Amino acid sequence: MDEEYDVIVLGTGLKECILSGLLSVDGLKVLHMDRNDYYGGESTSLNLIQLWKRFRGSDKPPAQLGASRDYNVDMIPKYIMANGELVRVLIHTDVTKYLYFKAVDGSFVYNKGKVHKVPATDMEALKSPLMGIFEKRRARKFFIYVQDYKESDPKTHEGMDLTKVTTKQLIAKYGLDDNTVDFIGHALALHRDDRYLDEPALDTVKRMKLYAESLLRFAGGSPYIYPLYGLGELPQAFARLSAVYGGTYMLNKPECKVEFDREGKACGVTSEGETAKCKKIVCDPSYLPDKVKKVGKVARAIAIMSHPIPSTNDSHSVQVILPQKQLGRKSDMYLFCCSYSHNVAPKGKFIAFVSTEAETDNPESELKPGIDLLGPVDEIFFETYDRYEPVNESGVDNCFISTSYDATTHFESTVVDVLNLYTLITGKVLDLNVDLSAARAAEE
Repeated sequence: MDEEYDVIVLGTGLKECILSGLLSVDGLKVLHMDRNDYYGGESTSLNLIQLWKRFRGSDKPPAQLGASRDYNVDMIPKYIMANGELVRVLIHTDVTKYLYFKAVDGSFVYNKGKVHKVPATDMEALKSPLMGIFEKRRARKFFIYVQDYKESDPKTHEGMDLTKVTTKQLIAKYGLDDNTVDFIGHALALHRDDRYLDEPALDTVKRMKLYAESLLRFAGGSPYIYPLYGLGELPQAFARLSAVYGGTYMLNKPECKVEFDREGKACGVTSEGETAKCKKIVCDPSYLPDKVKKVGKVARAIAIMSHPIPSTNDSHSVQVILPQKQLGRKSDMYLFCCSYSHNVAPKGKFIAFVSTEAETDNPESELKPGIDLLGPVDEIFFETYDRYEPVNESGVDNCFISTSYDATTHFESTVVDVLNLYTLITGKVLDLNVDLSAARAAEE
């Protein structure tokens, strides 16, 4: 271990593994360490016995739940947008060859007490029970504008500069009501609160286009894909990738103390009396607690069920977004459900998550609107975890710290953090112009 590395990465959470893979592919010498004896950190995947130990304190789950090894319960479950940035990163690094993806059945939104399929195209808008007859026509016109919009072709802009026009102004032009704006902003563009309404509309239009293009990609009922056996496969795939490029992985390394030189720059990591030297440190917030601040808290419930979520067309994998306004909250609530069709549970069993940014200290009552949509559950677990963000100057101390995972059930915000960190570490922007069809072979 007494060697010098370009970068030492601490923690094998998803963000750290992606960065480790990207930096290895760039030709940097990377050492990757974790204090745990398993991959994944916060974003690990548990079998039933591990789940029982964590939430019930015993290692004897009820026999009727099936074999422990048939469960792969992701602790930070997030669906992957089929044409999104994460898929581009996976293709760029060639990690797709270690993974098998399957399309996710459904994408739904909660509106006025009911669950509806999210309409993503002009044709779907016309069929959607979310809107009345006149609103459907207005929404259809807006969807056509978004579908035809090309940033490089002013003829498609209808005289509006979307880098200056706000989302609110753009929507006003089409006369859409608040109800329609709610599902477009939160379930299609995947904004987490309503700040986007006062920001330039270009971001929202791009997000809507990404959703629609991803939906067409796998011709499924949603724009999302998910690995067979769950996300626990991803960190391990990146570990393999890193090894191919000469990176070194070490699990079960206690302490992992970051060493600093006289100028306060990170210069190495000590574990079990040995120090590995390095130029830069990449880690999750738990490894450098004095360089992060708490910015929020996620409340969530994990349920094991014997049926799909009601009103989702019997979808075996589904996301339901509950926009904040529908619940009188400051932030959205998310439902994630996956099942034996993605090999994350035994046949006939479904794993559902309800998550949100906590606004109280009582997750059980706060998550009730989401839990009420699940129907009967076999078992349910509750927990909250704190969210941290770095407060250090990475240019000063050479420490590059990821932010904690948020409550969303899709990957879009996670990848933004990874790409920003990559640019901070390397001084360059990752080129993600890749052939998206490279991930197609892994569909089934």
